[in-house]
Amino acid sequence: MDIDPRRLRVLLAVARTGGVLAAADELGITASAVSQQLTKLEDETGHALVVRTPKGSVLTPAGLAVAEAGEEIERALSVARARIEGGAKIAGVVRVGGFTSFVRTVVIPRLPEWRTQYPQLQIRIVEDDFPALMRLLRQRQLDAVVVELDSTTAEQRSLSVGMTEEPLLDEPWKLVVPAGALLTTENVDLARLPFPWLGVEPTAANSSVLGRLRQSTGAQMETVHQYQETLTALALVAAGEGIAIVPTLALSGIVHDGVDILDVPGLGTRRIVLRRFDRRRSTSTAVDTVARLLRESAAAFDTRSAS
Repeated sequence: MDIDPRRLRVLLAVARTGGVLAAADELGITASAVSQQLTKLEDETGHALVVRTPKGSVLTPAGLAVAEAGEEIERALSVARARIEGGAKIAGVVRVGGFTSFVRTVVIPRLPEWRTQYPQLQIRIVEDDFPALMRLLRQRQLDAVVVELDSTTAEQRSLSVGMTEEPLLDEPWKLVVPAGALLTTENVDLARLPFPWLGVEPTAANSSVLGRLRQSTGAQMETVHQYQETLTALALVAAGEGIAIVPTLALSGIVHDGVDILDVPGLGTRRIVLRRFDRRRSTSTAVDTVARLLRESAAAFDTRSAS
C-alpha cells in the first residue's frame, strides 16, 4: 500500500471537523480539493475511508485505521520538533483541566520531571467535572482538557467547531462488590445481582455505563445513594450498601479493604481523551508540548498496568 502521507492531513481534518466543507475551511482549500484528495487516498489504500451521512462525514473502520496512522505521524513530528527546539525554548503557561483519577495518577507524579525538563513551561492544573471542564475550554479559560467517556457510547459525542479530540487511554470498567458477596465470578448476570446499584453523579462516564446496561438487559437497575468520588463508592460498597462500576485508573493507589474488584464481560471500557481547539487556529508550541507529555504519560501508565 503506497500512500502519499500528505493526504493524511486531509483525512484527519475530515475526522476532526466531521465534514468535507468544515475540513476545507480548516485547511484553507476548496471542498472539491478535499474530495479529490480523499478519493486519491481511497484509491491508494483500496478501501472506502469516509461515508457521507445527513449529519456529516463518518470514517469507516479502514478510515479510522488510516487516521490513527496519520495521528502517529503527527505525534512523531511533534516530538521531533520539541527535541530540535530544545526544552529550554519551550516557555509559557498552559492551563490543563482534568478529572480526579487522571490528574492524581497520571499527571501529578510527572510534574517534577516536566518542570526539570522544561524550566520555562508552567503547567497549571484545574480539576473539575465534565460540564465545567468543557465550559472552561469553550471559553478559552483552559488550553486543553482531559475527559472521560464510556467507549461504547462515545460515538454519540459532538464536538464544537474547531475542537479536536485524541485518545490517551482505554481501560476496562470494573465491578466492585462487597467482599465475599459472590460465590463465583463466572457468568455474572448484571441484571440480577443481589445488591442495589450505587448512583453516580449523572455527568460521569460511569452513569453512561449504567444507562447502557439498563438498555441492553431490559432491567430497571434502580440506584441508591449518589456519589462523586471513588473513595465514597468503595466505602458504601464495603458497608454493604450496594455495588458500583468503577474505572481501573480510579482504583490505583487506594485501599480496597472490604470489597472485591471483578472483571465482568459486558462492562466495556472507559476512554480517556484530550480535547483542545485545533492548533492550526492558534499555534502554541507550549500547548503542543503539554499534549505530547500527557500522551506519553498515559502510554507509560498503560504499559505499567499491562505488565
